[in-house]
Amino acid sequence: MSCAVGRAGRRRRYGLLLPCRAMNDSVYVGNAGQDAALDRGWLLGHFKDASDPRHSEAVEIKWGVHPQGDERVRWVTGEERTALLVLVSGRFRVELPGRSVLLARQGDYVVWGHGVDHSWCAEEESVVLTVRWPSVAGYRVNDEDDRVQGAGGQEAGGPATVSAPGPRATPPARDQRRQRSAPPA
Repeated sequence: MSCAVGRAGRRRRYGLLLPCRAMNDSVYVGNAGQDAALDRGWLLGHFKDASDPRHSEAVEIKWGVHPQGDERVRWVTGEERTALLVLVSGRFRVELPGRSVLLARQGDYVVWGHGVDHSWCAEEESVVLTVRWPSVAGYRVNDEDDRVQGAGGQEAGGPATVSAPGPRATPPARDQRRQRSAPPA
């Protein structure tokens, strides 16, 4: 079905988003913001039921919504997957061994491969799309030990940058984790 163009060049959309999102055995229609809230941000991967079209052993996709100050305190080490992280909105920093990558303009992205340790911090309220492959069981992290949540922020723009190593540019020792603050009310 194609999009019809109405008067004054405006597009009209056809079709409805049905309350029952599973359209048939191989099609799923949803909203990333709503669906992500149901499974810690994850939209697709091995952790979805095998009968769900979003089940995949090959890839994982996450719609991450992060308040300002939200961070992954414990570094991911021994990574077995490749990852792509794309900034949708906000300002988001990814810490890698020896470098800090700032994603500040919509569409900025970073890719890291097998064996690359990492952590992250939302410098402003941010939305990021993460794609990881393959989808590997056993990587679930306990949020109680891992994240610090901060106050909300606004969207911003600017080029992606790679900076010299900062204070968090190398993985801290396991016993140097920060305590998690209480989430905002």
